[in-house]
Amino acid sequence: MNLKPILASLVPGEKPPQWGEFQTGWGNAVFLVTSRGLAALQPVMSDEAFQQLLEEHFKPAGIQQLTPGQRTLWSQKISEALVNPELIQALPLDLQGSAFQKAVWEQLLQIPSGRTLSYSELAKRVGRPRAVRAVASACGANPVPLLIPCHRVLRKSGQLGGYALGLDLKRRLLHKEGAL
Repeated sequence: MNLKPILASLVPGEKPPQWGEFQTGWGNAVFLVTSRGLAALQPVMSDEAFQQLLEEHFKPAGIQQLTPGQRTLWSQKISEALVNPELIQALPLDLQGSAFQKAVWEQLLQIPSGRTLSYSELAKRVGRPRAVRAVASACGANPVPLLIPCHRVLRKSGQLGGYALGLDLKRRLLHKEGAL
C-alpha cells in the first residue's frame, strides 16, 4: 500500500487517515479512509503481512484504527460496491494520483465485468495511444484495485501481463467474471 500520495494530500491540521479491516471473498482486506473518502483498499495475504503493514507503515504515520461503528459502515459500503459495481460511483473516494492516472482509472470503470481490454486499447481510450507502459504503470498504482478493475486489462497477446496483487488473484478474478 503506497501511503506517500495519501499522506502528501493531507492539508495542514487534517488528521491522518484511519484504517479498517474486513473479510472479502478473497480473504481479509485493509482499507484507508480520509476525511474525504476511501483512499486505499487491498487484500492482506497473511497475518504476518498485516502486522508488518501496521508496525512499519501505519503506526509511524500516525494512522489509527477506525471506531467499530465507522469500520462497520465503511465495510458495508465497500462490500456492497464489490458485489454491485454500479455503486462504486456513489462511494466517496479520495484517490490520489496524477491527472493521467485518474483518467486511466476512470476508463477502467467503463470495462464491464466479464470483458477485458488490452493495455494498448486502454491507452487509446485515454487519448494517449503511445503511452502503453504509462497506462500499465497507472494500473499498477491503482489504490483500490478490488473496486477499480485493473485486472480486466491484458497484454495485446491476450496474456495476463502484470497485476499489483499477483497474477493468481488476477486469474481468479477474471475466471470468476467469466473472462477466462
